[in-house]
Order: sequence, then C-alpha cells, then structure tokens
Amino acid sequence: MWRASRAAVRRRRLQTIVIALVVFCSSAAIVVALGLLDAASAPFDRTFAEQRGAHVVASFDSAQVSQTQLTQTTRRPGVEAAAGPFARAVLTIPDTREKAASGQATDFLSGPLTVVGRADPAGSVDRLNLWSGRWATAPGEIVLNEPPGVPNAPLGSRLEVPGVPPLTVVGFASSLSGSADAWVSPEQIAALHPTATQMLYRFTRSATDSQLRAALAEATAGLPSQALLASQPYLSVKQDLSRVANAYLPYLAAFAILGLMVSVLIVANVVSGAVVAGFRHIGVLKALGFTPNQVVAVYLVMVLVPGAVGAILGTAVGDVAARPLLHMVFSGFRSGMLTVELSPWVDIVTVLGTPMVVVLAALAPALRAHRLSAVRAISAGSAPRTGRGLRVQRRLSGTSLPRPLSLGLGLPFARPGRTVMTLAAVVMGVTAVTFATGLTATMTVYGDMTKPRSQSDVYVGQPRFGETARTHDDAATEALLRSLPGAVHVTANAWIDVGLVEDNKNIMCQFLRGDTETHPGTIVEGRWMQGRGEVVAPTSFLRKRGLKLGDQLTLTIGDRRETVTIVGADWTGDPDLVQASWPTLTALAPEQAASQYYVQLAAGTDAGAYNAAVRAADPGLYPRLPDQQNNDVVAIVTSATALTLLLATVAALGVFNTVVLNTRERRRDLAMLKSIGMTPRQVIVMMLTSMAALGVVGGLLGVSIGIVAHRLTVPAMTDAVAFTLPASMIDVWHAPGLALLALAGVAIAILGAFVPARSAARLTIAEVLHNE
Repeated sequence: MWRASRAAVRRRRLQTIVIALVVFCSSAAIVVALGLLDAASAPFDRTFAEQRGAHVVASFDSAQVSQTQLTQTTRRPGVEAAAGPFARAVLTIPDTREKAASGQATDFLSGPLTVVGRADPAGSVDRLNLWSGRWATAPGEIVLNEPPGVPNAPLGSRLEVPGVPPLTVVGFASSLSGSADAWVSPEQIAALHPTATQMLYRFTRSATDSQLRAALAEATAGLPSQALLASQPYLSVKQDLSRVANAYLPYLAAFAILGLMVSVLIVANVVSGAVVAGFRHIGVLKALGFTPNQVVAVYLVMVLVPGAVGAILGTAVGDVAARPLLHMVFSGFRSGMLTVELSPWVDIVTVLGTPMVVVLAALAPALRAHRLSAVRAISAGSAPRTGRGLRVQRRLSGTSLPRPLSLGLGLPFARPGRTVMTLAAVVMGVTAVTFATGLTATMTVYGDMTKPRSQSDVYVGQPRFGETARTHDDAATEALLRSLPGAVHVTANAWIDVGLVEDNKNIMCQFLRGDTETHPGTIVEGRWMQGRGEVVAPTSFLRKRGLKLGDQLTLTIGDRRETVTIVGADWTGDPDLVQASWPTLTALAPEQAASQYYVQLAAGTDAGAYNAAVRAADPGLYPRLPDQQNNDVVAIVTSATALTLLLATVAALGVFNTVVLNTRERRRDLAMLKSIGMTPRQVIVMMLTSMAALGVVGGLLGVSIGIVAHRLTVPAMTDAVAFTLPASMIDVWHAPGLALLALAGVAIAILGAFVPARSAARLTIAEVLHNE
C-alpha cells in the first residue's frame, strides 16, 4: 500500500504539484484570513480584561459625599468589583516656552492635568501597566499616563505648577480605562488641593450604555443628588481607542471570509477531482488484489503527502505575510496600549486543518470508489458517463456555433459537481476584485476630500526646541505671508489643549483666523462658525457625547471660561477636537498668538520658491510642504490589492486544476477529435471556451455580490469612526467600470485554463492510443 502510494505521488507529478501549489496558496490565504478575523475580534476587549478595566470611572464632589458613603456603594447589587475612593485633583500646567531654555520647567505638558492619589498600580479594578520607571511612593514624585513606547519626556522631568510643590516624573504607566492623566502617592495628593473623589467600578451587567447607566444609578442611590460630578463609561473609551482600527475591521473581515471560502472550495475541488480522475487506476489496483480499504488508503495518502507539504509551507509563508499586514492595517491605533499580534492558534489550526480538509475532500470520492467493482471503476475512469455532457453537446451541435465552441460549452456539464465548485471559486475571485475596486475608489474620494488645500504650512519657530524665534509678531507675520508673491489665501491657527467642563477632561481645540478656503473638510450639517462663542465639531465628537447642533459647551484655559455653541458639523475629524473662531481664543487667552499658518498659492506658483522667500523674510518662520498622502488611504488600498491578488491567484489555480483534470479524463476524446481533423488551435479554443463560459457567469454573479459587499462594508467602516458618509464615497460605480469588472471572471478563467489547454493541444494521437 505504501509502495503504491509513493509510486502514485511520483508518477502523477503534475497532479502532485497542482495539489501542493493550491494547498500552499490556500494555506497562506487561510492564515491571513484567520489572522485578520482574530485581530478583528476586539483587541480592546482582551487587553481590557487583562487589566480588569473599570466599566465606569466616576468622580464625586468631596464636599458633598464622604469616603464612607462611597465605600458603601461598592457593596450594592450589581457591583462586581470596585477600587477607591481615590482623591482627585486637577492641575493647570502653564505654557513654559519661555522658561524651558533655563531647564527649570517642563516643556512637554501644558493645560489641565487630572491627578489621582493611588498607593500602587495593582488592585481589583484598573490594573495599571507600569511599563517604565517605578511607582510614585514619596512626596514630589509623579507617574504619567503614557502608552507603552516612546514617552513625551524622559524620566526625571519636572512639573512646576504655581501653588503646589514641584513634581518629578519617576515612571510611566498606561490605563486602558483612562482613569487619570497622572498618579501620585496618597500622601502627596493632599498637597495638590483635591476637590473630588474617584471611584472605579466593574458591574455584572455592562454590555450597553443603558446597562452601565442603570448600574451606576443603582450603586449611587442614596447619595446627594449633586454628588456625582462626572462619569466615564468604558464603552466611550473603547470607541475612542479602537476607532481607527474599527474602520479597518469590516473590510478585513470581508476579505477574511472570502479567503476562507475560496481556499476551502479550491482545496476540495482539486483533491476530489484528483481522486475522480484516478478511477481507472483504482480499478487496476483492485484487479491486482488490493482490498477496497487499501485502495482508499492509497488515495488518501497520495493526496495527503502534497497536501501536508503545501500546508506547512503555506502556513509559514502566510505567517510571514500576515504579520506586516496586521501591523500596517492596525498602525492607526493612536495609543500603544493595544497589542495586535498573530495568535499561535491561527498557525496550528491551518497546519492541521488544511490537511484535514484535503482528506475529507478525498474521502467522499474515494469511498465511492470503495464500492465500485474493478470493472466498473476502470470503465468509470475511461470517460464521463453518457448522458451528462453528451446531451448538451448534441443540442449545441445543432446550432450555428463553430464546433470547437459548441463542444467547449458542453464540457462543463460533463462534471456538474466540479463545475459548480470551479464556478464558485471564480465568483469569489471576481467578488474580491469588485469589492477591492470599489473600496479603492471610495478611499480615493476620501483622500481627495481630506487632502490639504494649502500648498505651504508655515510654523512659528519654538526656542524650546532649539529653533529661532521669529522677528515679526502675529499680525505682522500674517501680513508678511499675504504680501509675498503667489499667496492667495492665508489662515492663522493655534492648536491648544482646553478643558471641557461637561466631559471633565481635556480636548484639542483648533482656533482659526483669516480665510476659510485653506481648510479641508465638508460641513454636513449647520454652517461654518462666524464669531465669538461658535464652534464646529466633527460628527464623531457629537456622537461620542450625544450632542447636536445648538448645544452649548464650556471651554476652559487656566481660570478663564467661555461658553460656546455648536453651529456646524464636519463630516470627519477626531472625536476629541473642535474648531473655534479666533475671538473665542481671545476671550480665553488674550495673549495667545498663532503657531501655524496655512497658505494657499495661486495656480502655477512654485511652492518651494514661496517657502524660500518666507525663510529669507523671517528665519523664525519654518515653511513646509503639506503632506498630500493619507496613510489610511495607502494602508487600505495596499492591503486590499494584496489580498485581491492572492484570492484571484487561488481562483485561477482552481480553474487550472479543473482544466487539467478535464484534459486527463478526456484524453481519448481529444485523440478521437484530432484523428478526424481537429487542429491544436481548435483544441485550445474548445478548452478555453469551456472555462470562459464559467467566467462569464462567474463575472456577472461576482460583480453583483461585490457591489453588495461594498455597499454594506463602507457604511460599516464609517459608522465605526462615527463619520457621516457623503454620497460621493458610496456612489463609485459606473457602467464602463462594471463592464470591465464583469470581464474579470473571464480573465481569471482564461489565465487559469491557458497552460493546460495548450498542453492538451500538444497531445499526439499516437501517445494517447499507446497509453490506452
């Protein structure tokens, strides 16, 4: 039995190579697909569970509620675990640009800083990841909340805040719960004048916002009505940290499912076809005395050997390919708190599961051969049974079609099961091509809509970074930029951390002055801001906080406050960013100057020459060409193209295998056709026609499925980041493009069929009859 199996592997070299190659490509696709699905299954949830993250971070007014009352809330029904109470203070760190040169103050933080007094990073809730330095245990020490990686400042940096003792950074920790910006020892927090008390809760029911609100209300029942100052549910933190990755997940999941389906279909088609094509050999083995069980074992081993080799090599290659792909598509995480890696189970499942698929695919036809007698097996292997393809070919022969075309159109009906599996592979391949094409068009529109409208971004030199101070003041700088040749529009702006009273945290605010033509973005609701007290917020900002146009916010810088009204919604943007008018900044920080200027140039103006003129006029101004490349667009288009090529290749290999098997089964028919005058070119036309017909059907079906997948996936991607979708991003299909996509099925079919068709054309009549 083993000798017969080895001989079959060596003798059927083409079949062995095809099986190994298809299993190799399929295994690589399966590793990538499973890796993407595994990464799509919430890396936030895994990390959050490891850290025992807080379902709700609650802040209470220390003047209205005692620590004893807060401790009692931890024993209420529905509270799974709790940590606290911790004293909480908010420090306002001044902008120390002028002092930084002396080294007496930090130059990496400014604005509000939420500090909590905590004895250690461990606990039953919110176990901090202390990834650098040590915990703050003595007076004058502080640990900053920074994601793992490169911190904003080295250990030993100092924070100097008026009215409190200086603080030295002794460590960096990360909290996925976002419970604080920094931590000090409980003894130190008293010197920071805390005004609130923090509690960290984990609840037994926490799947939705409504469940979290109900659980918090039950836990805090009986406390004074104004005691709860703010609460931060973990779902908003999850959305914030995972928003960029969540935009990738719908399309990654779509490609992963397509990859799994194509891979399983092709493996099953190749292996079962190889067994069916060997029916005659099975009959010979039985005639020589092999038992039915031995015959089955011979064929299982024969397909398992190349299948196992292909699975091992494909898993290794897929593992290597999946890691940079995961790194690329998940590089949008703006924090290093979440680690996305290829799980070991992906390789294990692939290297063991793919050979199992090979065996199962071979088992059904092998068991069928098990039941056949030697005579029936030999006759079954000579040619397809009468009545399948012959009936269709006879009807087609009565048409005016050339004989190679009529014969080719009838070939798929000879093996309907094999034809259906091959058609399914072509459909999946065309679906992948269509989906990727639509996704690329959508991302191109997105890139155009978010592309900077300025041709020169001028930054103000910062002495704290070793740069030259500008010689012009704010107003003179703007006038200078407008006066240089080529300038059409100039917008001054300042990016400043401001406190948001309603959220009890910091957000970024971009204050703008001047022309609006330089600013990218599309207002999808409301209008652009016009004066003091008006802001424009991204739709993601509004959805995250449950806000709408007309709602008011309170912004703070130091001791100054300003109430602003949301007058417009931008379709895209950071969920913690708003844009405000310059008079609003003047009310909050009268001495604040612009730190950057957007300059739009006239058509044909050399941006490099303009930037050189800016540097010559004031060495303290640093003009740069804006980055015209959107990394998200590049990542999605690149990964989609790579996955599409992989799936299309596997689909073409499925067609290749089908034509090889059809040629092997119909060698006698081909010899007979040649003996009555069919030329090699006509043989090629006949074989290509048989697959091109499947390509036409597969193209039409694949295009339809691909469009549906695109229509479902793109809104899911934008909903994940709370973007309002412009119609131009979804309406990307046009008749000429759809016609070309429909031909993708024909292209896949012909590419896969050409080589075996040419091989069939080269068969000589004498060779076939000699083998008979």
